[in-house]
Amino acid sequence: MMDIRIKRAYEDAARSDGPRILVDRIWPRGVAKEDADIEAWLKGLAPSTELRKWFDHDPEKWKEFRQRYLKELKAAKEGDTAEALKELQAIVNEHKRITLVFAAKDTEHNNAVALRDFLDNGDL
Repeated sequence: MMDIRIKRAYEDAARSDGPRILVDRIWPRGVAKEDADIEAWLKGLAPSTELRKWFDHDPEKWKEFRQRYLKELKAAKEGDTAEALKELQAIVNEHKRITLVFAAKDTEHNNAVALRDFLDNGDL
């Protein structure tokens, strides 16, 4: 079974992280690219700009955000999201552990948590 971890971009990388995959559309403010130890920046895995702005990291909207985001991922047949899912699949196939990296302050209500659930459910 795949070990999928999540970690804020502001936390130090650890050897145990496996490949670190940034899953935000925007690079984390204040994090130098050379210090982030990111193997892949898969912008296409981030929620659409419209969905991200609607959610605005409001925990009360979490359930609806999660449903809408997972629907976006499942509906991706072409474009950035489809390409990012293919690239993620290739990384997952090579490693037993990956770490999804995100910038949000809320560690329980963010797209990396929802994406991990998506992957854990075998939806990739």
